[in-house]
Amino acid sequence: MKQNYSRKAKALVLFTAFTFLFAQGVPANAANKTITCYKGTTVKKVTAANPKCPTGYTTTKPKATTKPAATTKPVAGATVAFSGTYKGKLSIVWGDTYLQVTGVNGTGSGNVLGLTDMSGTASAAPAGLCDTFDAKGSIAGGGSSLNVNFDSSAKGCAEDESAPTTIKITGTATITGGTGKYAGATGVLKVTGTFSVKGGSKEDAAFTMDVSGNIKTK
Repeated sequence: MKQNYSRKAKALVLFTAFTFLFAQGVPANAANKTITCYKGTTVKKVTAANPKCPTGYTTTKPKATTKPAATTKPVAGATVAFSGTYKGKLSIVWGDTYLQVTGVNGTGSGNVLGLTDMSGTASAAPAGLCDTFDAKGSIAGGGSSLNVNFDSSAKGCAEDESAPTTIKITGTATITGGTGKYAGATGVLKVTGTFSVKGGSKEDAAFTMDVSGNIKTK
């Protein structure tokens, strides 16, 4: 009887040892992992030993899209302050009794409301150091523009009686309408600036022009 009990005890110990060894030899379930899955703006988290995203989902997070800043349209009837400095080139043709600016090409900086491009034409009949001139042009940018005409107060004054010399311009430009956001705009702009001439029959002269005033939108 004792021998039979001893065999049973040994068998139980052997079985227990075998079970322990088997448990050690076969790893337990791996620790669960959690992944994040994306589909457009939908986000799902999947937790499993070997997690996978559902069909149509991906673990790659979509890039955030930035909406372009909306262009602010001036309020109808509002008065908007304008102030900037334009620099660029004047294309000049000289005659015996006249001066013509056949082209203006300038770029503005400051509070120019997106109107960074200046263009225009001008003419004068120099008779002294200070003479009046006629000029018109536009300042544009971003799909909008302002049209301006210089009034009779506009003058160009040379530092010397003959070229080469520096000419200072002053005057008032009246806004005569525009396009885009400034269609039908009115207002008055004060203009001061300088450019230097060499006196050739044709030449390109660098200029700097400060423009400031108020724009009244329609």
